[in-house]
Amino acid sequence: MKNKLLLLFIISIFTIIFIIFYKGLKNTNVYTPDIKINKEVPSFTSELFYSNEVVKSKEIFDLDKFYLLNIWSSWCAPCRQEHSLLMDLMETKKIKIIGVNYKDTKKNAESFLSELGNPFYQIIFDKEGVTAIEWGAYGVPESFLIYDRKILKKYIGPLDEQSIKEIKFLIK
Repeated sequence: MKNKLLLLFIISIFTIIFIIFYKGLKNTNVYTPDIKINKEVPSFTSELFYSNEVVKSKEIFDLDKFYLLNIWSSWCAPCRQEHSLLMDLMETKKIKIIGVNYKDTKKNAESFLSELGNPFYQIIFDKEGVTAIEWGAYGVPESFLIYDRKILKKYIGPLDEQSIKEIKFLIK
């Protein structure tokens, strides 16, 4: 009788543990940042890449204009992957692409741009990653479509053909 109770107790414990793990596998806790659309562009002060001039966000983004803010780095493989799409988007002349060079060295970033081309209207040098954090970015690459100093859309990860088509459609 004791052996049957012990066996029943062990089976019950394993059943409860199995149910807990099974439910845990079905409910993933993958973190996805809150994407705030139609929110004002964050207010920040940062250094321009080529001139070392310190600028404020209000000096970069004009009203009634489309911008794509792209957070990138020379050490980022997906940034290299999306770069040709940014070069094509730059040709449309309907949008200005602002680059945020994230946690990089100027030497490496300049090599990256000389090798692949420079699609950026302006580049913000974000050596410490503070500006990217103010934008709510948690990795590279990330892009933000902006109009009238408001964020219209956020793209997490590298841009692809579909996202470029969507951007071109939105800026018409």
